[in-house]
Amino acid sequence: MQSIKLSELSHHYDQKVVVSGFVENIRNLQWVQFLVLNDGTGKVQVTIEKSDESNQEMISVVNSLTLESTVKITGVLKENSKVKLNGMEIIPSILEVTSHSEEELPFSYRDLTGVNFDTRLDYRFIDLRNEKNSLIFKIQSSLVQYMREYLYQRDFMEIHTPKLIGTASESGSDVFEVKYFDRLAYLAQSPQFYKQMAMSSGFNRIFEVGPAFRAENSNTSRHATEYTCFDVEFSYIDSYYDVMKLESEMLTYALEKVNHIYGERIKDVYGVELVVPTLPFPVMKLCDVYQELESRYGYKVEESEKDDLTTEAEKLCHQLSKDKFQHEFLFVTHYPASKRAFYHMRDNEGVLQGYDLLWRGVEITTGAQREHRYEEITKNAQEKGLTKDVEFYLQFFKYGCPPHGGFGLGVDRLTMLLLGISSIKEVQFLFRGPNRIEP
Repeated sequence: MQSIKLSELSHHYDQKVVVSGFVENIRNLQWVQFLVLNDGTGKVQVTIEKSDESNQEMISVVNSLTLESTVKITGVLKENSKVKLNGMEIIPSILEVTSHSEEELPFSYRDLTGVNFDTRLDYRFIDLRNEKNSLIFKIQSSLVQYMREYLYQRDFMEIHTPKLIGTASESGSDVFEVKYFDRLAYLAQSPQFYKQMAMSSGFNRIFEVGPAFRAENSNTSRHATEYTCFDVEFSYIDSYYDVMKLESEMLTYALEKVNHIYGERIKDVYGVELVVPTLPFPVMKLCDVYQELESRYGYKVEESEKDDLTTEAEKLCHQLSKDKFQHEFLFVTHYPASKRAFYHMRDNEGVLQGYDLLWRGVEITTGAQREHRYEEITKNAQEKGLTKDVEFYLQFFKYGCPPHGGFGLGVDRLTMLLLGISSIKEVQFLFRGPNRIEP
């Protein structure tokens, strides 16, 4: 018989079942032994009567059993209203220890109060046994699933681009060097160049979910040196507003699905209300944002800082969007070209054809219509001092390339904002930062 997930046991009353899991609790009383098993989907009580002669071997095993060992149980599932744990119990006939916990845990994962966070990260495999922590990744997985689903329904194709590249990508800085046989290679900051290669290949609609690497010595609560990026690119657009429309629809679709499955649990466990956004998302020019922040909240910055959003301005945009539009999201447009990558398109007046998307006061996306004309993108690269490093990339546009655009979303940051968690370290399976490369 195959093991049954504990979350599905209620369909098997009075049947023989096989279950497996961690031993979460042991109560060894005078006449009976109780085990509580946890397999990550649910919990169940196992009851062993000591007076039953046929149970003597199992009783002996339990006498030497340690917490957090794993076991496989064969028995009959019984409904029992006296059992506080889901009103059911398993009466076992076979108990097999599949692994033995050799030592006492370095901390209790059931109550992480006061546990040093670095210690938790050192023993992340134990930290993730905590139900609140493991739930993060179930929700994250669901979020990515439904963003994928939205795109698949619209004829997008998922691709997988290389993460080892021969030249420093994008800006040419903040990249990790890697020894590659007899030469240097680099870890990709994003799949941007290869997404655009797909457009020149005639793929038209593609996306990728994969790792990205930034060699920034940044120790903020929302940055990591390795993170998961959800990248989208598609052809035959008329403007960057097409890109904004697709992104807002994709996020609304995914958040609605996640809310249906996990909305109540998110509220109960993390104390956050998941508000499914309405369409369309509000849009403001960068200069108008600063005017509103000053007139509404008295926030002023030097003129020299108004070519980008400051961190404080980003935070205030959450309140601004709620007050002005009754919305948690805000598109900000009309950034100066000097603050964006050379492959972003500019109009005839030099205005950048792109945007940032803010959610709950944090930037989650930079998106744009890309420059697809060979002469223009070559000129833009030269203005940024990029020549040899992007020579291979410029080749993509020499033989015809349709108008296109796209965006990238950080899955970790998106999860952090969704659940109201203060640090990106908690929403990454294994965090990588300037001071952490293990486990």
